[in-house]
Amino acid sequence: MFELLKALALRIARVPPEPHPPAGSPGSIRIFRAAPNYWKYLLVTWGVKQVAGAFAIVFFLSITATWQTAVDSVVSKDQQTETRRGRRRLKPEIERLAPSAIHTLELIGLGFFLLQMPFSLAAARLNYEMRWYIVTDRSLRLREGIFGVREMTLTYANVQNIAIQQGPLQRLLGIADVVVRTAGGGGTTDKHGHDRHGTGATMHTGTLRAVDNAEQVRDLILDRLRRLRDAGLGDPDDRHAQPRKTAEGDSAETLRAAARELLDEARTLRALGK
Repeated sequence: MFELLKALALRIARVPPEPHPPAGSPGSIRIFRAAPNYWKYLLVTWGVKQVAGAFAIVFFLSITATWQTAVDSVVSKDQQTETRRGRRRLKPEIERLAPSAIHTLELIGLGFFLLQMPFSLAAARLNYEMRWYIVTDRSLRLREGIFGVREMTLTYANVQNIAIQQGPLQRLLGIADVVVRTAGGGGTTDKHGHDRHGTGATMHTGTLRAVDNAEQVRDLILDRLRRLRDAGLGDPDDRHAQPRKTAEGDSAETLRAAARELLDEARTLRALGK
């Protein structure tokens, strides 16, 4: 059942089952996933929400039932009084309309609640499974989410800080978050890498969330970052973007000189034409 819902959700959302590795040598690719205990955490969270929802529905159903009983009792007494006086109440059901309508809405809500349970459970499972953390010798790529897919790539040339975040519940479950911050993102995010203004995760902070080998992941990234910097290599894209040197000097200066010569020749030809 779950695999069917998973395939359907991935097809509707058009999410590839696995992201492509970022820049780096094929032999350096390491893939990390969320820890199994993270699924236990999501399962417990889902269960708590369902119990709270069921309790709320039962609570309001009991209040409505009590209200309905009280209204029925009052209407019955009034009917008996009107009968003794030789009168007949025209529409006693009008007084029962409000609690009856609310009770019907609550039953409809109960139906929706029962219907959403398997889908919300499947969504929680997909939230656990659709998390990819891919590390190479030059960069790392993070992806999470199903219908709202969030994918980002961080190059080691821009990495400024790598930290491990672990709350009390995470410590109990033996999981932690590895937070990677790049240049320009330190002042606008909280410790989880989210924008303090509520606009979501920024492109300056990436989080490998809920891994059970956080220290190993951190040390791996630090080691590859150290090797890259010791070799004097930066971002490959930045290197390719730089102009090559020529024997006469900077290529940009050579181009400017050639452009000036062409401009002088064009002015000469224009003067001769006149």
